[in-house]
Amino acid sequence: MGVSMAGNRSNNSATKKAKDKWKAKEWYNVHAPRMFNETVIGESPAVEPELLIGRQAEVTVQDLTGDFSKMHIKLKFKICEVDGHEAKTEFMGHDLTSDHVRRLTRRKKTKTDHVVDVTTADGFVLRLKTMSIADRRIQASQEEGMRAAIKDYLTSYAAENKLADVIKAIISGDMSKDTARACHQIIPIKRIEIRKSEILARGEGEPESIIEAEEPAEAPAAEETVEAPAEEPAEAPAEEKTE
Repeated sequence: MGVSMAGNRSNNSATKKAKDKWKAKEWYNVHAPRMFNETVIGESPAVEPELLIGRQAEVTVQDLTGDFSKMHIKLKFKICEVDGHEAKTEFMGHDLTSDHVRRLTRRKKTKTDHVVDVTTADGFVLRLKTMSIADRRIQASQEEGMRAAIKDYLTSYAAENKLADVIKAIISGDMSKDTARACHQIIPIKRIEIRKSEILARGEGEPESIIEAEEPAEAPAAEETVEAPAEEPAEAPAEEKTE
């Protein structure tokens, strides 16, 4: 009996300590970077704000924009600064969901992967991983030609654009379409996806917003009111003269 009671006291003490430790934590709002209008993407608890630095968060483009067609694109952020109870993040890269990739690479499709490191106009070094999908087998010579065409296009595009423009082109799908066009003379490729991106080195400054902020609705015009003319006081009746 004594051993059992000691064990209970020990368990109660450990539970109490765990509860006290959890109560000591405070919750902090986690914001997306300026590129995504600093939208709140979640909350994170910590005993000290410094412990939040380095934590990573992952959301889909749909979570940020409400665009259902972009639910397969995951964005990765890392907490880099805490101001009060607001945690700021920086963009780390993107990835496609595994189920989306599986749908694209179903049977009778040929998939080839390529990796290209590019430098943006504002100095960010970005690793782009592309995925090419064809309806027929790709020969070794064609793959080499594709690899060169993909590298040339992505390298030149990044050199002429800032990081915000590159990420916007990835999310919109424009970069995928233009990369496929660049390979069309070598092989009529069905589709090219920018499967993953990763920032290897940061440039100068903070990337500009790539999501247009909603314009506030105009306040309805105030109705004009016409004041009624003040009524003149009625004249007092004339007094009758008495002789």
